[in-house]
Amino acid sequence: MNKRIYITTTIPYVNSTPHVGFALELVQADVLSRYHRLLGRPTRLQTGTDENALKNVLAAKEEGITPIELVARNAKAFRELTVALNIKLDRFIRTTECQHRAGVHWLWKRLRTGDVYRQSYRGLYCRGCEDFYLEKDLTNGLCPIHHRRPTEVAEQNYFFRLSAYQSQIEEVLETGRLRVVPDARRNEILSFVRSGLRDFSITRSTERAYGWGIEVPDDNSQIIYVWLDALTNYLSGLGYGTDEECAEFWEEDTLKIHVLGKDVWKFHAVYWPAFLLSAGLPLPDTVLIHGFLTVNGRKISKTLGNVVDPFRLVRRYGSDAVRYYLARALVPFEDGDFSTERLNHLYNADLANGLGNLVSRLTSLCGKAEYGHYGTDGAPQAPEGYHEALDEYRFDRALSALWETIGSINRDIEVTKPWEWLRDNRYELLHQKLSEWLGSLYGIGYWVQPFLPDAGKSILDALSEEKVTSGPPLFPRIR
Repeated sequence: MNKRIYITTTIPYVNSTPHVGFALELVQADVLSRYHRLLGRPTRLQTGTDENALKNVLAAKEEGITPIELVARNAKAFRELTVALNIKLDRFIRTTECQHRAGVHWLWKRLRTGDVYRQSYRGLYCRGCEDFYLEKDLTNGLCPIHHRRPTEVAEQNYFFRLSAYQSQIEEVLETGRLRVVPDARRNEILSFVRSGLRDFSITRSTERAYGWGIEVPDDNSQIIYVWLDALTNYLSGLGYGTDEECAEFWEEDTLKIHVLGKDVWKFHAVYWPAFLLSAGLPLPDTVLIHGFLTVNGRKISKTLGNVVDPFRLVRRYGSDAVRYYLARALVPFEDGDFSTERLNHLYNADLANGLGNLVSRLTSLCGKAEYGHYGTDGAPQAPEGYHEALDEYRFDRALSALWETIGSINRDIEVTKPWEWLRDNRYELLHQKLSEWLGSLYGIGYWVQPFLPDAGKSILDALSEEKVTSGPPLFPRIR
């Protein structure tokens, strides 16, 4: 199957610099993207930054700088994070770009006549979520995400007739036309939808937004709601509203996958499909919802002040090791506690003593036995369960399948004792066994590339040389 694949992350607010929680999402999306590319499928990966949020304005005021200065500085940090983590991007979109503005206006004008109307409104607004809440949806009067009392707001806004899409949203979720992973989240979303969808405000007064954001076409008194604005990046990044140069990536026959955190499923699995239905556009195919990274059981959050700097981790362990931890140590759909001690342990046990040691042992044996050229050609067979795991977005299980092979080869080496054959000059027998092991190593190097692109490339490069010889260790031990 050479079906086109379009994978996106959410676009984070840039009121602060990135933390390791967003690194998790980037890595998951990049693993999927690289995997599909390995399978020969035309694939596009997009991320970016949400710069039109009110919280960005407030953060800039606290620092005594302009919003454009703040978003430019922090967007640069998010782009640098994609480089640090070795994310292979096709597009990094900023919502302050002219192309994005054009896309938002295009979608606004395409919404079905009657789905957008204007009325006065009074409600409880959480600045952290950039969303209104009903009293019944609060936890002890507080926002369930940010644990603060929302502010009461009264103004006249444009509304979107979400209630008109109640049955359609329910149907696409029930039938799997819009697949939600995992099933537990799908059930949670269906419960929310079945409780009754209500029309909601899709603009803010220009005054309350401090004039920051994208104005409603032909009405400069209103700024388009940040979530309608931000979600449109999935289209504007493809050129919708301008030249539509990559529009084929939003056609029905493209597999469209949104990777996101569990706190924003309402926007992606309810609001976004409704906007698309109203505009007569195809829906996404899969909404992949990951859990939170936590520290001591609490969500990693700029608000809580318990952030973990991903750049510092990459400097110490390297991008492959950080990617490995985020993909292997956590169940993709559940909350997981981040631990530097666990990262250190996995680095030494799995990467240095596991994969790294295996590569070192085999290439060293090849050099000593004058093995010569191995040769690599085509896609090798993947370990049992590898493809099935990635079909279900179980990154941890796909890596487990690879590491079972690593362990099996290392055990076979211990039993076979090839150094004794080397000592006795039994080169022909040793070369036969080395070819068997190198074949398995080739499969590991090939299929580990979506997770550990640098290590995978190093393995394949070593096997494609005229003579297989040992080189520097892939993962030097860390104390």
